[in-house]
Amino acid sequence: MARIFITGSSDGLGKMAAGLLINRGHRVVLHAKNEQRAADALKGNPKAEGVLTADLSSIEQTVELAEKLNELGHFDAIIHNAAVGYREPRKITTVDGLPHLFAINSLAPYILTASIEKPQRLIYVSSGLHRDGDSSLADILWEKRPWNGFQAYADSKLHNVLLAFTIADKWKDVHSNALEPGWVATKMGGSGAPDSLEQAPLTQVWLASANDPEALRSGGYFYHKNPAVFHPDAKNRDTQELFLQKCAQISGVRI
Repeated sequence: MARIFITGSSDGLGKMAAGLLINRGHRVVLHAKNEQRAADALKGNPKAEGVLTADLSSIEQTVELAEKLNELGHFDAIIHNAAVGYREPRKITTVDGLPHLFAINSLAPYILTASIEKPQRLIYVSSGLHRDGDSSLADILWEKRPWNGFQAYADSKLHNVLLAFTIADKWKDVHSNALEPGWVATKMGGSGAPDSLEQAPLTQVWLASANDPEALRSGGYFYHKNPAVFHPDAKNRDTQELFLQKCAQISGVRI
């Protein structure tokens, strides 16, 4: 059985994926933003191995989370699930002076990927909206553009796919993939979302634990366990390297 860590697993799809994996006999460590959410996470999945707290909008706390995970020992898979949605009405800045949405959705997965001991599998939860992301990466911190929450979210989900694909290229001993769970009725998706909530966590569970050949690919992008269309620039190595360079410069952490 596998040992798996899931960011943002106190509610939503992270909680659902954790429950499915635990019920299949896997060891799962949860993550929550703070102690209250940690209590909620354990209440939702009481058979989890444990829960770690960190506010992923903070570079310092994200680095500390990676250190805590390394102290716990090896993980077979890590699901980068934590994210905030596109409804932020203005550019909210973090303790590091970064856009809140970028810090959680884009930078935190980068920092954790760079800092945690390599697992066998890395799974990045993206969105179909990543296909609307800005691949120029020209104003990644929204210093010049007028704030647009939808565009900022789409950009961040493209960043997740870029990270998944570049890690697949660089780390041949790791299965690194991205996926879209669909537009579903979570707190982020809203009550009117049309896709199947029941189906939404299945692809990340499959990529984290299944041993069939399709799940053991690397550099794939999936929707409901099937290959899906991704942004045409997501495989562009210059774009991938530019994203890594910008994240390294912003965070001080290098892959």
